[in-house]
Amino acid sequence: MLWFFLLFVGTPLIELYFLLKVGSIIGALPTILLSIFTAALGGYLVREQGLSVLMRVRTMLDQGVMPAFEVLDGAILLLCGFSLLLPGFVTDAVGFLLLVPPLRHWLIRRYIAVTPAAGDVSVHSSRQDYIEVDYRREDD
Repeated sequence: MLWFFLLFVGTPLIELYFLLKVGSIIGALPTILLSIFTAALGGYLVREQGLSVLMRVRTMLDQGVMPAFEVLDGAILLLCGFSLLLPGFVTDAVGFLLLVPPLRHWLIRRYIAVTPAAGDVSVHSSRQDYIEVDYRREDD
């Protein structure tokens, strides 16, 4: 419960503090433009890396391999994009840090090492390349 309180109350207060500090140094309009620029740049970078992850997922699925690592990578990119779209410099810094692939991959490996597996998971696919059918059209 404390984490949610800190997340939803503390983060906006910290963001507001830094926005006011930066605004008092460089002015209100440059601060707004800088916030818009970081959101646009972050959105572009998240899109590029997200497309790369999507291509890896498709390749792995075509090979019949479960892309668990890539799905987690995509989830972190989703959070990263969300944090970059929020106005503020602290969330932008977190978002840009999560855009660094080695850091993201380290976080995923750490999460996998810490989180216990729920049990044996097996995926069976009955995927076929084609389906044979016979049909006949009956007109009334």
